[in-house]
Amino acid sequence: MTSSLFRGRPRRATSHISVRVAHTVVGGLAGVLWLVLPGTTSGDGAVVAGPPARTVAREEAPEDSSAADLVLPLGAVGAAGVVAGYAYLRRTRRARTRTTPGGAPVRPATPPPGDLDALDERARASLVAADDSVRTSRTELGYVGARFGETAVTPFAAAVRDAEGELTAAFRMRQQYDDGIPQEPAARRHALAGIVGRCEEAGRRLDGEVAGLDRLRALERGVGEALEIAEDRFRTLTGRTRAVDSLLAELRRRYAPSATAQVTGHPEQAKDRLVFATLRLNESRQCADRQEPDIAAASLRAAEGAIAQAAVLLDAVERLGADLAAAEALVPAALTGAEARLAAVREDSAETAAGELRARLRHADGVLGAVRGELTAGPYDPLDALRRIVRAAAPLGAAPAAGVLGHAARLVARSGTRAADEFIGTHRAAVGAAARTRLAEARRLLGTDPAAADTCAREARGLAEQDVRVHGNPAEEHESGVAGAVLGGVLLDAHTPAAFGGPRTRDRRTGTDAA
Repeated sequence: MTSSLFRGRPRRATSHISVRVAHTVVGGLAGVLWLVLPGTTSGDGAVVAGPPARTVAREEAPEDSSAADLVLPLGAVGAAGVVAGYAYLRRTRRARTRTTPGGAPVRPATPPPGDLDALDERARASLVAADDSVRTSRTELGYVGARFGETAVTPFAAAVRDAEGELTAAFRMRQQYDDGIPQEPAARRHALAGIVGRCEEAGRRLDGEVAGLDRLRALERGVGEALEIAEDRFRTLTGRTRAVDSLLAELRRRYAPSATAQVTGHPEQAKDRLVFATLRLNESRQCADRQEPDIAAASLRAAEGAIAQAAVLLDAVERLGADLAAAEALVPAALTGAEARLAAVREDSAETAAGELRARLRHADGVLGAVRGELTAGPYDPLDALRRIVRAAAPLGAAPAAGVLGHAARLVARSGTRAADEFIGTHRAAVGAAARTRLAEARRLLGTDPAAADTCAREARGLAEQDVRVHGNPAEEHESGVAGAVLGGVLLDAHTPAAFGGPRTRDRRTGTDAA
């Protein structure tokens, strides 16, 4: 494959180089001839056709005359050398600074040598920053769309989609890297550099639309209508908290504790964020009254981010209630379908069943029997019951894309993936790249392998919870120097405000200094 460096060179460049070389040679020959000519002339200045037959006696010329004769030839040779050197340097400089059709300098194909661990850490940080940028951009875009309509935000929505595409590719590369692909050190360095490049491109795509969105929203000229929209959402969520509290209490009475563990504390965390939003909304209005538009805009964005997170927490409880009800209705049919499949497997392999197959059948029988016992014993976890049914039947080829078992697998996977996404989104100040990578892999597998997607989602949730336990308490927040507040044991840092843009432009709209 031809390098981009050479693809960008015009075809006539080869002829230009030949011309320069010819000029240099001609100049050199001219200088040499000039040096030789004095020795091939007669005493009276006439040119002699050949060498003289004998030495001609003549008067010795002064030494200064001989030196003067050499000045012009040496000057010609020197000038030719200078011209050739200048042409070479100019051609080299153009090759190094040549740009692609898009105007960006051509990047070297090989990443600079360095510590692989340092590049790995940079890739992780880039993934976290890009993911946060996409999430906060999507949040602010929701407020802008509520005020100006969907048509007005079309170019900004396209930028978010493009950034999401780059981020998805970066997460896929990271997942392969974590799985040991590729194996060669040089190739792994290339992979990490590619992850960083994808994340930077996602940020550039968002940054490119920041100026247009700021002009549309114009918060620095006044927060009046935007503040009213945020306050309306705040009041709506405040009214929902009591209903969600009641719903969660009902779910706890109806199902096993494990069924509601993933949303335990969500109403309280939503209230914490609404308290935070109250402070920022009041600050925004007061600063607007004092003619401090920049501070008013930053406070408003902080309130919008907290309100959006509170909505996610309350929605999660309601969503889980709907998933549990759907799973509860599906469990009997899934049990019947799995038992019918086991019976068919036994019939097909009655005489040829190997020891491994018999062990799988016994294990599946035990799981299905335990689930049937839970149905009559009292409150149970319908989603977990479906998960166990699907996993027990899967080794027997009993999890097709269609049918009741396939439907059960998709329901479980979607519920687990949404739960992981909600947790990471509302605790992202403390969540690292590993959990986000596993979540991205769960999303990718949802349509093709629901069982694997569910496994990835559960791993993502576990990694995120581990990150929060390590970083989400007041003592460690103080030690790490993270700028922010801890409410209800959850870290809310300076990057939680709803702010459209990539890592380079978000800080100027959140009232913080760029790192």
